[in-house]
Amino acid sequence: MLSALASEARLDIFRFLVHIGPDGAPAGEIAKACAITPSTLSHHLNQMRQSGLVDRRREARSLIYSVNFTEMNGLIGFLSDDCCQGQPKLCLKGNET
Repeated sequence: MLSALASEARLDIFRFLVHIGPDGAPAGEIAKACAITPSTLSHHLNQMRQSGLVDRRREARSLIYSVNFTEMNGLIGFLSDDCCQGQPKLCLKGNET
């Protein structure tokens, strides 16, 4: 999953889809919002789908892409499970305002 997000373009797409939420967006809207050509977008979306981070469904003639939030949350959990030697409150100290 991390390698799927290692590309700046894929990270932009992913962040756009996270912002959109579970309803997702059609490929054309994603391409326009992220300033990516359709053929390049297709390549990136396929990589993200193969990693499990993005789902695709058909609605009439459109393909709708959305974040797989279960997988995303699993990745975030994996990355933060052992944060600050098992003391997650320590992680918050650097973020206090």
